[in-house]
Amino acid sequence: MLPEELEEWLTSLGYPKYRARQVFGWINKQGAGSVRQMTNLPATLRELLQKDFRTGTVEAEQCSKDGSRKLLIRFDDGQRVETVLLPQGTRFTICLSSQAGCGMGCAFCATGREGLSRQLSAGEITEQVRLAELKFDKPASNVVFMGMGEPLANYENTVRAIKLLNHPWGRNIGIRHLTISTCGLVPQIQKLSELDWQIVLAVSLHAATDQLRGKLMPINSKYPLSKLLPACREYAARTGRRVTFEYVMLKGVNDGEEQLRALSKLLRGWLCHLNLIPFNPAAGLPYTACSAREIRQFALRLEAQGIAVTVRSSMGADVAAACGQLRGGRVGHEHPGKN
Repeated sequence: MLPEELEEWLTSLGYPKYRARQVFGWINKQGAGSVRQMTNLPATLRELLQKDFRTGTVEAEQCSKDGSRKLLIRFDDGQRVETVLLPQGTRFTICLSSQAGCGMGCAFCATGREGLSRQLSAGEITEQVRLAELKFDKPASNVVFMGMGEPLANYENTVRAIKLLNHPWGRNIGIRHLTISTCGLVPQIQKLSELDWQIVLAVSLHAATDQLRGKLMPINSKYPLSKLLPACREYAARTGRRVTFEYVMLKGVNDGEEQLRALSKLLRGWLCHLNLIPFNPAAGLPYTACSAREIRQFALRLEAQGIAVTVRSSMGADVAAACGQLRGGRVGHEHPGKN
C-alpha cells in the first residue's frame, strides 16, 4: 500500500495519520520481516497488521565466482521466482522479477520456455528488494526490472512497485537508478512516457529487421519495428533520457552484415544507446554465442557508423543467473554452484 492508502485505511479505523508513515517506513525503509519488529506501534495495531502480513522466503541461494548471487524466493502461495544480486564495488544492483515465468516466448530466453504462471503483486516485487538487501546488509544502489517476466505486461503492479521503491518515506531509490526492460509493448511504452519519469527504458531489440525479429520474438508480429521505434523516439524526446536497446549476440543469426547495416539505419541520429550482450546458453536453447572478439568487432563497426554502443559483461552465468537464464524453481538444476 502507498502512504496515502495506508492513511485512509488507518484513519478509518480510528488511528492517527502519523501511524501510516510509521507502518510504511517499517516495511519499505527498515525492511521489517515481521510485525513484532514494529516496536513503536501499539499492540492493537500490530495485531491488526499481523492478520494480513506476508513475506517471501529465500528457499535457495547460489553464489557465482564473480560475486553475484541468485536467490530462489518463495511466496505464501508456493509460487517461486528468481532474483539476482549484482555487486558493484561497495554498492550493488538488484535484478528483480515482475512475473512468475514469462508469456512472451522469445526464442533465446530460458524464462520464456517455462511460460507464464502468474503476475506478481507490487508487494511481491518489492519484497525481492527487502530480501536482497538483507543478504548484503546494505541498501541497493540500483534496481533493474530485468529478471523473470515482462514488466510492462504487468504494468499497474510494476508502476506501483516503482512508486513504493522511490517514495521518500521508504527506500527513496532515485528514479534515475531504476530501469524497466521490455520486449516492446508499444501501448505501455506510450503510457510510461506520459508519466514523465526519468526512469531508464531498456528495449529488447535483438534484430534490426522485422523478418528476423519476428522469428526470435513473437511480440514483433503485433508491434513491428515500424511501431516500436516511433514509440521509443517519443519516450526519449519526452523524458530527455536516452533509450537503451538490448541486443543479444547469436552466432550466425543476427551478427551479419545485413543486421549491422539495418541497426545503423534504425539507431543513428537520435537519443539512444545499444548494449551488445553475449548469449548465455541454457538447456533447450538452440543458439551459439559469438566470441568476445567477434562481438568487439561488431561494436567497432557500429561505432564507426556513429552508433553509441557498449559490450555488456554478463555476471552469474556459472549459476544460471545471467540474462536469459532464469527459471523459477530451477536453482541448482543446470549448474550446481554453491548453495
